[in-house]
Amino acid sequence: MKLVDVVERVAAFDAAVERRFDRFHSPPVDAVAYRLSSAADHSLLWHICGATRALGNGGDLAWSLRYSLSLGAESALTNGAVKSLFRRIRPADYTAIEFRHGLRRPITSSFPSGHATAAFCAATLLGGGPAWYSAASLVAATRIYVRLHHASDVLAGAAFGVGLGLALRPFVNGRE
Repeated sequence: MKLVDVVERVAAFDAAVERRFDRFHSPPVDAVAYRLSSAADHSLLWHICGATRALGNGGDLAWSLRYSLSLGAESALTNGAVKSLFRRIRPADYTAIEFRHGLRRPITSSFPSGHATAAFCAATLLGGGPAWYSAASLVAATRIYVRLHHASDVLAGAAFGVGLGLALRPFVNGRE
């Protein structure tokens, strides 16, 4: 299969997913999706989850610090090195996107989704399981919903995030 064929198939997949997401657009869903996407900016949501977990585990500040450092490393790698390799254009003209409910204008390229990468990395570091991965999936899906990422950006980010989370788990859990 030629690279052109792969690119065309990915574009067709992205367009099909975006059409399905368009069916759900409504003011009530907008209010939730835009706010959830915004809450995950700079991994703030995930830092809060980590701090809450540390407090629930007797105030394990060392774990919390290693967890936050790992999320910082994930962000630097994803939003610096990896995105600069791909420089993919976002799916919508910025004039068509409504930056409301706290949604901010991204300055990095589209591939992979930094929100998806951070969400799945955090979910993995927080122990994985259906609850954490469901939360990560919701955050990742908001990036398609608000039209800031293609579905393939989100899927790649999710896979990259799980991989980073697995690689960083020994450090976060103090078993370097």
